[in-house]
Amino acid sequence: MGPLDAFWHVTNFFAIAAMTAAVSAAGAKLLWRRELAAVRWIRMAAYAAAGASAAMLGGLVLSGRDGRIASYAAMVCATALMLWWRGFGPGRSEPRSR
Repeated sequence: MGPLDAFWHVTNFFAIAAMTAAVSAAGAKLLWRRELAAVRWIRMAAYAAAGASAAMLGGLVLSGRDGRIASYAAMVCATALMLWWRGFGPGRSEPRSR
């Protein structure tokens, strides 16, 4: 595998985590419009992407292969946890709107 192939392989590995985070953050902002008005979408998506990427890396290390269903389930759970953390939990740094 050449350097260009390795680049695309790593990019595609993290692309699913980034897309899941972006769509989930947009959905959360849409569903909880008033509660999340003060929370920026980009921050929610970035934290969710970091959690999803960590879950995917953990699944790769534990199973030795990419694309396992358990890795995807862990990615969805990590995304939901990070969205809660930034939107409603103790990681919310923006002032709450009333």
